Amino acid sequence: MGVAGASAPGYGPLDGGWGWVVVFGAFISIGFSYAFPKALTIYFKEIQRHFSVSYSQIAWVSSIMLAVMYAGGPISSVLVNRYGSRPVVITGGVMCGVSMVAASFASNITHLYMCVGIIGGLGLSFNLQPSLTIIGKYFQVKRPIANGLAMAGSPVFLCTLAPLNQFLLDRFGWRGGFVILGAMLFNCCVAGALMRPLRGGAPAVPCKPPPTRARTQEAVCGDGVIERPRGRESLCRRSCAENMSCFLDLSLFHHRGFIIYLTGNMLMFFGFFAPMIFLAPYAKHRGLDEYSAASLLSALAIVDMVARPGTGLLANTKLVRRRIQYLFSFAVAYNGVCHLLCPLASGYWGLVAYALCYGVVYGMVCALLFECLMDLVGPCRFSSAVGLVTVLECCPVLVGPPIAGAMLDMFGDYSYMFYMCGAVMLTAGLFLFTMNYYNYQQLDQAKRSQDKGTELGERTGQHGGQHGSSQADDKIVEEQAPSLEQESGTFRVKAETEDNTMQQQQKTEFNPKD
Repeated sequence: MGVAGASAPGYGPLDGGWGWVVVFGAFISIGFSYAFPKALTIYFKEIQRHFSVSYSQIAWVSSIMLAVMYAGGPISSVLVNRYGSRPVVITGGVMCGVSMVAASFASNITHLYMCVGIIGGLGLSFNLQPSLTIIGKYFQVKRPIANGLAMAGSPVFLCTLAPLNQFLLDRFGWRGGFVILGAMLFNCCVAGALMRPLRGGAPAVPCKPPPTRARTQEAVCGDGVIERPRGRESLCRRSCAENMSCFLDLSLFHHRGFIIYLTGNMLMFFGFFAPMIFLAPYAKHRGLDEYSAASLLSALAIVDMVARPGTGLLANTKLVRRRIQYLFSFAVAYNGVCHLLCPLASGYWGLVAYALCYGVVYGMVCALLFECLMDLVGPCRFSSAVGLVTVLECCPVLVGPPIAGAMLDMFGDYSYMFYMCGAVMLTAGLFLFTMNYYNYQQLDQAKRSQDKGTELGERTGQHGGQHGSSQADDKIVEEQAPSLEQESGTFRVKAETEDNTMQQQQKTEFNPKD
């Protein structure tokens, strides 16, 4: 794998053109990444009978797959920053296809953990993170819409894969179905081929390098730039910390908004995936046939595919985009309310009503999940941020569904699982709303202080330029200048002695052409 070409220096998002082709490629890649672990639940009953395993054991298949998909975020981030999105997505597509074909020859549940969970999950990680990153490079003004359209791939693929998997299970069994699914996953390679590096566009603000020693541009990495120290020092001789800071921005752990987002999401993911994974088995437990149970996932997916771009349009409005974190908090809390009410649904149509409501809020959360992160850290730091977030979220993603399965094995009732997930999601939503309110207040206060400092600096500069100043005034300005320069980045004051000031004033008054 060679080093990919970098974007032209000083150029950034296009908000159109080939960017929409990239969105289509991300649509395919993200669709498989999110929908595939959920669509596999159609095979769970048959695999459970075939290997004689419990609910919690079979739940580990999707859990390991999702957890590895999230845990592989930093690896994916490093590869994307080094080589670009295109080769990473193609590699992920190959891994996913091979993993499903290999899983069709499994002789026990452990083989499924290895093939589907670990290899397939890492392949999905290579599909997901690069697709999210490259959208931020092609879009800025229309970024929420582009993210919403790309994230709509998940419900579209889920709507298709749920009944398709039931057909494949009935016709070819779970082994034959896995082989066909593996062949379908090779389409991720086609999606990756569409993600060409950005090479031109409107002028954009360049990303700032870490505040280390003086550097000069030497080599390109992915769609950005690798910088190496001046002099003869080789890139390979830099310290591990410097190499790591080039690919993963660890200073994000000092970012207040990032910490709030990370904490709320880690809590949320304990109850985020379990209701989706157990929806079809729950419907069969309530007496529904296989195709009726699969139709619940399809109904959820149909509403979801409308909710995601709709949420993107809503998030792109001026009123909402300024406070987009509130919309995300509402969606998470509303998700929890739906799960708390699920056990009250009776019969097929009651479950359909739950699936429709669940589809709306699930689509809202997924459409805003990474857009809110990019809103907090910016496009330049997003690749590092999403890598750090996903690796820390892998723990709740991994243990959430098995805990739900263990509760089902213990009580023999799905209601406790839905109550637990609903309470966790509601708590996460309330936490995010409260802490985001605090964060917005702190940001507004800092902005007011900055504006006040800039205004004071401008007034001081005008006073010194038009009327001169005494030695005492110059001393005050000299003391204030560093803080004002640091705060606004545009105002500078240089104090002069009283004699020089008087001479300059006389030159201005009596010889204005000098």
